[in-house]
Order: sequence, then C-alpha cells, then structure tokens
Amino acid sequence: MFVITLRYLAGLDQIDAVLAEHKAWVDGQFDAGVFVASGTQIPREGGVILATGLERAELEARLALDPFQQKGLAEYTVIEFTPRRVVPGLERLRG
Repeated sequence: MFVITLRYLAGLDQIDAVLAEHKAWVDGQFDAGVFVASGTQIPREGGVILATGLERAELEARLALDPFQQKGLAEYTVIEFTPRRVVPGLERLRG
C-alpha cells in the first residue's frame, strides 16, 4: 500500500486551471482499482492519495501521467507500507 502526498509547485490559479484534467485522471485511477482514497490537504497546499494493488514502478508510471505532474505544477512523495491492521470492511488494504 502507498500513501502519496502531492505538493503544489504553483499558485492556486494555475492549479485550478488544470483541476478538471487532474480530477479526470484521478477518476481513472479509481476506476482501475488503484486509488482507494484521495483528497485535498488542509490548508490547500496539495493532496493525499492512498493506493494499493500494484508495484511501486507501476504506481510511479501512473503518477507521471497526472496533468499536474506533466505540467510541472506539483510533485509527489510516495511512502510504501504494509498495513498490519485495518477496520472491518477494509481488509483488501492488507494486500
């Protein structure tokens, strides 16, 4: 499983101009079963994503397709970990 943090490298006006493209890309990752949660950081300086079910190299290849990344508007930090405990209903996160 991966915890991915996204940090904006541009102003919110530039982020908002590409937000619809980014959201479409995020939707595609949910549809593929890769992302299991995502959202905006508070304060709005980036985002957080939880991903599972793939190897790190594949994840990084997918992240490279994010319009934010392609346009140099954001950078990612990826943390891989092995969940040992989850609440009932989230057992699939243990891999």
